[in-house]
Amino acid sequence: MNEEYHAPTLNSYIAKTQHEIRPTIVLAAFEGWNDAGSAATDAVRLLLESNAYEHVETVGEDDFYDYQFTRPTTRRTETGREVQWPRTEIYKILLPNAAADLLVVLGVEPTFKWQAFCSRIIREAQTHNAHAVITLGALLADVPHTRPVPTSLASDDPRLQAHLKISASTYEGPTGIPSVLGVQFEQYGIPSLSLWAQLSHYVAQSPSPRVQLAIIELLEEIIPVSVPDQKLREDALAWKHGVDELAAADPDVAKYVAQLEQATDTSELPEASGESIAREFERYLRRRGKYRKDGSGSDFDI
Repeated sequence: MNEEYHAPTLNSYIAKTQHEIRPTIVLAAFEGWNDAGSAATDAVRLLLESNAYEHVETVGEDDFYDYQFTRPTTRRTETGREVQWPRTEIYKILLPNAAADLLVVLGVEPTFKWQAFCSRIIREAQTHNAHAVITLGALLADVPHTRPVPTSLASDDPRLQAHLKISASTYEGPTGIPSVLGVQFEQYGIPSLSLWAQLSHYVAQSPSPRVQLAIIELLEEIIPVSVPDQKLREDALAWKHGVDELAAADPDVAKYVAQLEQATDTSELPEASGESIAREFERYLRRRGKYRKDGSGSDFDI
């Protein structure tokens, strides 16, 4: 290839828009049904830990939560015992070298009044001139832990579909707060993306560093952020080796994993176009170069 391939991103999408007030991209993840292995919320926490941010607002009124379902927790502090209530926090990360800043929504899926809950978040996003929203989720699936983590990126917005070369999700059925929030944003004319990763259902406990890493890598491809991930890669590799040992020790589990591997390997592969090959090769080079800058001379096989 004579010309360097540049993958389309939300940054390049927003850079083409007209705006008098600096725009933001909303990034949202919630603990609960949509967060298998805590992978989505852990990915967002790592993003916050890796960047300077300011706290914007707390959404945590009693009307939104059933405390018998989502229990508050207590912890000891220097001044005494403290109760931590289920809530959702909104933060802002300034990205002066990008076309937009980030408005990060991180919290607990509410029990009640979902429409009022979403309206609170959308009103705050509008004050920060939100131009797009990304909702994150992780789900349990019949996938082997020995293969790359399946991820998906989808949107119902024709503009984002055309720019990012993605399609709409075909899922119909019970849903969670990320999907509801995305639909509500769309109704206000703010296009939404949904990013999902799949976790092997037989290792559903938290944390799940391998799935968290897959979410981080896909996020880095579409928004202008970079997250130091060397420790996360080490944790992901250790997690995979640990699951390998547990599966090998149980013949039934080993047989089941082998069946999942066969089903995955023989499933229909997407057509390999020149553009898709270029995109995958650029992804490889970007990840390889980023990792080597972190100080290592070799790549992890996870």
